[in-house]
Amino acid sequence: MSHDGGRCAPSDSPLGPRTEGDPINKSDRLAHLTKEAWRAFTRAMQAKLAEHGVPFGHWTFLRILWERDGLTQRELSGEAGVMEPTTYAAIRAMAARGYVRREQLPGNRKNVYVYLTPKGRALEDKLVPLAVEVNAVAVRGVPAEDIAAARATLLAVVENLNRPSRPTRAPGRRTGGSGRDSRPRAPAASSPARRPQAR
Repeated sequence: MSHDGGRCAPSDSPLGPRTEGDPINKSDRLAHLTKEAWRAFTRAMQAKLAEHGVPFGHWTFLRILWERDGLTQRELSGEAGVMEPTTYAAIRAMAARGYVRREQLPGNRKNVYVYLTPKGRALEDKLVPLAVEVNAVAVRGVPAEDIAAARATLLAVVENLNRPSRPTRAPGRRTGGSGRDSRPRAPAASSPARRPQAR
C-alpha cells in the first residue's frame, strides 16, 4: 500500500523482501512486527492475485462489494480507508475490466453507486480461497491457542489505539479548578522554640 493524504491507499506495486542484513528480532516492538507481518501477507496475496490478473488494489474494493454491493464511491472510500480520488481511479479501472458498473439514481446526480457485474461477482469464488490459503500458510505450525491469543491481542491493540487519547500530565502533578498546582507541600519549617527568660 502507498500513502495518499496521510492515509493508506491500495497499491499495485509488488512489495519486495526485507533488506538483507535486517533480521526480525523477538525483541522488536509490536508495531514493527505487525508491519512486517502485514508486508508478508500482502506480498503473498499479491502473488496469488497476479495468477488471475487481478491487482491488489482491486482486491480491496472487491472484498467490500462482495459483502455490501451498491455502495456509493464515498462509502467505498470510508470502508477501504482511502481518499476518494484513489477510489475513483480504482473504480474506473475496475469498470474498464468489467468487474463493476457505476450508476446514478434518477433525481440524484450527486451520488455514484457502484455495483458488481456478474464477472466481478464470479471472482469471489476464485479469489476468496486464495486469501484463506494465505492465512493458513501464515499460521502453519502455530498452536490454536496461540492463534486465538494473537487475535485477542490485535483486537485489543486496535481498540486501544482507536480510543481518543487523553492529555498527559507530568507524573505526580495535579491541578485543581483554579489551575494552580495542588500537589501536597511539605510543612513549613517551624522556628526553634524560644527559651523562657530568667526573671
